Amino acid sequence: MSKTLRVTLGQASLAGTHATNQDFHGALLPRGHQLASKGIALALADGISSSQVSQLASQTAVRSFLEDYYATSEAWSVRRAAERVLSATNAWLHAQTMGSDGRFEKDRGYVCTFSALILKGRDLHLIHVGDSRIYRLHPQALEQLTEDHRVRLSSTESYLGRALGAGPYVEIDYRGWEAEAGEIYLLATDGAYGHLHAEDIHAALRQHPADLDAAASDLVSLARRRGSDDDATLQVLRIDELPASDAPHPQLRREGLTLPPALAPRMEFEGFTILREMQVSARSHLHLAVDNSSGQQYVIKTPSVDLSQDADYLDRFVLEEWIARRIDSPHVIKTWPSDRPRTHLFVAMEFIDGQTLAQWMRDNPHPGLDSARSIIEQLAQGLQALHRREMLHQDLRPENVMIDHQGTVKLIDLATAHVEGLAEYHRDALVSAAVPGTLQYTAPEYLLGEGGSPRSELFALAAITYQMLSGQLPYGLNAARVRTPQDLRSLRYVPLRHHRPDLPAWVDAVLAKALHPNPAKRQEVISEFIHDLKAPGAQFHQQRTTPLIERNPVLFWKCSTALLTLAVLTLLALRILEH
Repeated sequence: MSKTLRVTLGQASLAGTHATNQDFHGALLPRGHQLASKGIALALADGISSSQVSQLASQTAVRSFLEDYYATSEAWSVRRAAERVLSATNAWLHAQTMGSDGRFEKDRGYVCTFSALILKGRDLHLIHVGDSRIYRLHPQALEQLTEDHRVRLSSTESYLGRALGAGPYVEIDYRGWEAEAGEIYLLATDGAYGHLHAEDIHAALRQHPADLDAAASDLVSLARRRGSDDDATLQVLRIDELPASDAPHPQLRREGLTLPPALAPRMEFEGFTILREMQVSARSHLHLAVDNSSGQQYVIKTPSVDLSQDADYLDRFVLEEWIARRIDSPHVIKTWPSDRPRTHLFVAMEFIDGQTLAQWMRDNPHPGLDSARSIIEQLAQGLQALHRREMLHQDLRPENVMIDHQGTVKLIDLATAHVEGLAEYHRDALVSAAVPGTLQYTAPEYLLGEGGSPRSELFALAAITYQMLSGQLPYGLNAARVRTPQDLRSLRYVPLRHHRPDLPAWVDAVLAKALHPNPAKRQEVISEFIHDLKAPGAQFHQQRTTPLIERNPVLFWKCSTALLTLAVLTLLALRILEH
């Protein structure tokens, strides 16, 4: 029987000497697809005692987090989803403060601390702001995993330096690490952790091994008996079982789906009628088909027979449709919208009546700058739609770009895409040893074994732009041969004006920046690159003399050799004269 994610949770809260408990806590242990896509979440918040409304801030922070976090995109990473939710909550709390008497004195506003622990797949994620704490329990000690955001003025005087609602923006601490079965974690407010020790936790767990609610209740009561007069809240999480490290993501399972038969015209297949063969390659078979229910035409993509035993390749068939269903952009291919039950492994995508960018480039070997820009801008919008969902296409090349008869550019073939929200389920699930994509357009950082980023997609987009305008690649075939940092340092960009002297010099400067081997020196985002192509800044208009080694490498080395020979002969002549 395969392992699943199982935990035991206990929690308790006890009001302090004042009438209102300004702490608030909660947890969600979902089932089904949400357990895989979002995991298990625990959260607590602690209001500040000087405010009469901070208990409302605590309640709002915890409730909105547990509700809104599970409503965020399944493609997002835990960090991005949590930070987006907390940023919105912080803005709302701060707005409430500014609309109340708290705008004159922030200590009377809607302010609270916040700590959350999320267990997704085999990884734990910590989200924190303020001075509530998260601990890991060891046999003899409690390991504090959070930092107290308190500013200490003296040994007896301090104030909360960071909290939700204290300002229009908030800096949120994040940590992530791999969990282990059997580990025990605690979330606590200062009314509890200031009076408890590791041996107290172990004693309570020994007394209530199967009832962690009772253990948590005993512990907050113990904190009260030891002198705590503040609200005391404690959550205890024990990890009982983790998913197997090699298990596929539950949302990408293909159990029960068999490989399809060889398709042929007029054949009935899964509610479709096959019209004709479109393409058969070593990686996939494409057929044009009509959906018998709607009458719409779709492209049926089936696995290649040669790769029918490659589990990673087959998993990516499921991934491609999963991604297409979550992207709504006119510049990204759409999937067949039906949820009709199926028995075979295949992908049905929209039929785009047009040509690939590769064919367009063959038909337009010397396009004008405006024509190229129009295509690149649309392609950039497709990439940005993926990036907003924390996805990377990873195989951007002319063959994976379609242009329909209306001139709309669409990004196709999502099978190689990286989805951060799926990858973090456990890091081995979607990892392949091979470099993703086609080497001629692959950013050098991939070839050095580093992870990709939106700047890696920018490199590929700029390489395509360069090729559209010149018919050549910016580094020839040398970029595809990079394997070491030394290879990277030896790369030499071939100026675009060598091939197209009719184009403005600033175009070359914009492309050279986007194609820099070091991703940190490229434009920060794709939208900046598109802006530079339309309205280049002054830095791209500055004329500089291109080094001879870039303008004419052969002449440079000939001159260098001649000068070196002359120097050697001069030294020899001087030596002879000395004797």
